Amino acid sequence: MSISPLTPGIHHIALRSMDFAVTKNFYRDILGLPLVIDTPELIIFAIGSVYLAFKKANPRNSEFASFSPFEVGLDHIAIACQTEAELHRFAKGLFDAGVENTGVKLDNALNKLYVAFKDPDRIQWEFYMM
Repeated sequence: MSISPLTPGIHHIALRSMDFAVTKNFYRDILGLPLVIDTPELIIFAIGSVYLAFKKANPRNSEFASFSPFEVGLDHIAIACQTEAELHRFAKGLFDAGVENTGVKLDNALNKLYVAFKDPDRIQWEFYMM
């Protein structure tokens, strides 16, 4: 039996961050996302109609102080891109800002272009052609 929720999409994604100052610099100042909530316990950015929330990380030990896409849970998050020109502009901006990224690549499974990059906590993102 399926409960099939009637939904227009994702409301928010909640992640953990080791350092709010570094996270704000990356998402607001480098990526240019609007910061909509900024408290000592929570920061929230807007990505289109989805909110990206961060709470402070409290790792169990130093082994868990940065993100790994190989654990159970999140592998990466993909932001939709509408034009190839925008994809290349964004990839150049990442390179110019010194952000670790793949450059523009082709996803052979879906035959779509994308650029993958990592945030300061090593959470992997993609800017992915629709």
